[in-house]
Amino acid sequence: MAHLASERRSLWRLPALLVLLSLVPAAAGIARLLQLSGGVAVTAENARFFAHPLPVVVHILSVIPFSVLGAFQLVPRLTRSRPRWHRIAGRVLAPLGLLAAGTGIWMAQFYPWPAGEGEALYVMRLLFGSAMFVSIVQALGAVRRRDFVSHGAWMIRAYAVGLGAGTQVLTHLPWFILFGRPGEVPRAVLMGAGWLINVVIAECAIARMRSSARTRSSVPRSTSIPALPPLHR
Repeated sequence: MAHLASERRSLWRLPALLVLLSLVPAAAGIARLLQLSGGVAVTAENARFFAHPLPVVVHILSVIPFSVLGAFQLVPRLTRSRPRWHRIAGRVLAPLGLLAAGTGIWMAQFYPWPAGEGEALYVMRLLFGSAMFVSIVQALGAVRRRDFVSHGAWMIRAYAVGLGAGTQVLTHLPWFILFGRPGEVPRAVLMGAGWLINVVIAECAIARMRSSARTRSSVPRSTSIPALPPLHR
């Protein structure tokens, strides 16, 4: 019993950590929605959102469920044991991710830059937003080809970029504590570090996943576990 309890805790540890990582940007997004709902003065910092609220509203309402629901798609034991749930969640996640990436690109391109941001951060937002969008398109193509390993790899990449805001909270925190609000160059470095950390972790996870897939495919059929009989004749 103790062993089973330990396995269950291990199963839920990764999604719990990922959901926890997304809580701060999710709270900031909800606060932004409350601001836009009325009763808050328009300032230089938030004027761009009031001038064009639709992109930021769609971005927040798509990226929050993408971050939370996507966390549970990264648990292999969970997705293998509940394939129907995995497929249904994937059909929700893909459009959410495309909306989050597309609106992020739109905001980077058309919103005025706030104080403390410059060309470097603008380029990074376009780069990583495009990478997230393309990754999801590649993932959809892979699943249509029934290339499930590639599908999983591309979705991991997309999720890593989408969760960048959570890691950026961690990269910014030491700077805020030691030096206060970062200027243009430090902010670009700290933002880029958040995305880069996620991308590196994602590529390491993909490498392990592909290694595991190769190991399973190389097991001799005589030593493999027999397939279950079909449910429907």
